[in-house]
Amino acid sequence: MADPARVIATARSWLGTPYHDQASLRGVGCDCLGLARGVWREVVGGEPFPIPPYSRDWGETGPREVLAEGARAMMPEIALSDASPGALILFRMAPRAIAKHVGVLTAHNGFIHSYERLGVVEEILTPAWRRRIAFAFLFSPSDSI
Repeated sequence: MADPARVIATARSWLGTPYHDQASLRGVGCDCLGLARGVWREVVGGEPFPIPPYSRDWGETGPREVLAEGARAMMPEIALSDASPGALILFRMAPRAIAKHVGVLTAHNGFIHSYERLGVVEEILTPAWRRRIAFAFLFSPSDSI
């Protein structure tokens, strides 16, 4: 497993990166998935598979948990109750919707994510955000799962 302190320090190095749909370049632009991909590259290594282009409304279509399935293919999934700083968390942005947003826990009450109009920010994990958490994963090389 990746050292949680290193995961958090790496995620914090992305703070201030502007939001840019489908991008993953620290200091230049990223969306929430791009932030997770960038942290992965810096902490674990090369991405194990390419991310296909996706539409802005991809999370509103279809019943498949596409984001969770992709994370599960390369990271060990953990129980939400076991999610601690350094974990990747996936959020459902609406009840009964599929998970379509990701962030990195930085504390039991804080996380970093890339959000439209804000870019990469560190925020308090408010009750509104906490109740949206649907999945949690650990940054780890795929050969260790």
